[in-house]
Amino acid sequence: MFSKILIANRGEIAVRIIRACKEMGVATVAVFSEADRDALHVSLADESVCIGPARVQDSYLNMPSILSAAVKTGAQAIHPGYGLLSENARFAELCEKCHIHFIGPDAKLISELGDKDAAKRTMREAGVPVVPGSEIVPDVEAAKKAAKEIGFPLLVKARAGGGGRGIRLVNTEAELEPAFLASSKEAEAAFGDGACYLEKYLDPVKHIEMQILCDNFDNVVCLGERECSIQRKHQKLLEESPACCITPEMRARMMDAAAKAAHAVHYRSLGTIEFLVDSDRNFYFMEMNTRLQVEHPVTEFVTGLDLVKWQIRAAAGIELPFHQEDIRLNGHAIECRINAEDPENHFMPSCGRISLLHIPGGPWVRFDTALYQDYSVPPYYDSLLGKLIVHAPTREEAVRKMKAALAELVIEGVTHTADLQMDILSDPDFLDGSYTTDFMEKRGAE
Repeated sequence: MFSKILIANRGEIAVRIIRACKEMGVATVAVFSEADRDALHVSLADESVCIGPARVQDSYLNMPSILSAAVKTGAQAIHPGYGLLSENARFAELCEKCHIHFIGPDAKLISELGDKDAAKRTMREAGVPVVPGSEIVPDVEAAKKAAKEIGFPLLVKARAGGGGRGIRLVNTEAELEPAFLASSKEAEAAFGDGACYLEKYLDPVKHIEMQILCDNFDNVVCLGERECSIQRKHQKLLEESPACCITPEMRARMMDAAAKAAHAVHYRSLGTIEFLVDSDRNFYFMEMNTRLQVEHPVTEFVTGLDLVKWQIRAAAGIELPFHQEDIRLNGHAIECRINAEDPENHFMPSCGRISLLHIPGGPWVRFDTALYQDYSVPPYYDSLLGKLIVHAPTREEAVRKMKAALAELVIEGVTHTADLQMDILSDPDFLDGSYTTDFMEKRGAE
């Protein structure tokens, strides 16, 4: 086991990882930008190192500064959390060259699975169903030719990256050229790779993901699914587990497909296989995320496993002591993301000093956050303030518990999305489980 880990992240996920390390008896190093000098993760860690100015490119994406901090403090491993450098193959490669363990899959795996086009080919060969689509299309003319074969509507999707960037919906041939050029330009700017491919647009669909955990001994365990269909601009707002649209037989088939996907690439560490499920309950591989997910607490509640600890243990070469037949999904969990945004003003980001903070409590209520009284939310980073997670024996009870927790949550000083989450939980389509990925668009139109 590692004796010291550097956390190459900030906010609630840095706090979450530091807490897991403390419980494991592992020393921690926090890195921070000048804007985060007073952040909670800095005070919780055993050591802390400033790695640059406020701009994320100069600090949390500054690979030389982060690696220098790891070497200077004697950290044996780096946990990247999610976002930022968590799926950056170059960073994982540099960690290897510096003889520092990257807590995640190796650089080769990250690169292979980050190429969505190549990943789909691999999954198709492994017998995992994939969404119909094209190979990489090098230019507009090639895109037009491929589009005629696929048919409209379709999606233009960037090969690299994530978070909804580099994706455009195309309903007609006239829309294809501007959409293709916009996706390519956005992906080039965000990820340094403007390559795009086309994919059949399935509608309506649900977004269901399977959590897997793999060690260095070819053991693969699937920890069940998460329903992630409530999204805004491809960014998830609310997640739950189990998914009420999934039958036991379908769950078994999806878990088998997820295991096949992991074995096909000899996967290591935590990972998430994302599927689209159509109205006929056919499911299709969409992509694989090679990192800890924002919504991992939902799976922790229904399985009773600490995913961060097991991710660290897997990176340290510890074999999983349990097998697939040992995994049981108990009860129902829901997570609401509380973002510093104004839903009444086109989701304009908000920042400012937290003048009053009250965190809800009670059995099976959890709020993962880096907030504290008088903390100033900076304007430079992701808008996530925290994640409110609840667990109950049934979905109906979990919904009631979440509503009670949201009603008790008080965050004054910034505008946030707690009231929006309360509205979602009261929507008939949410309550009967029929909601799909266009839930927010429909709701906005109404």
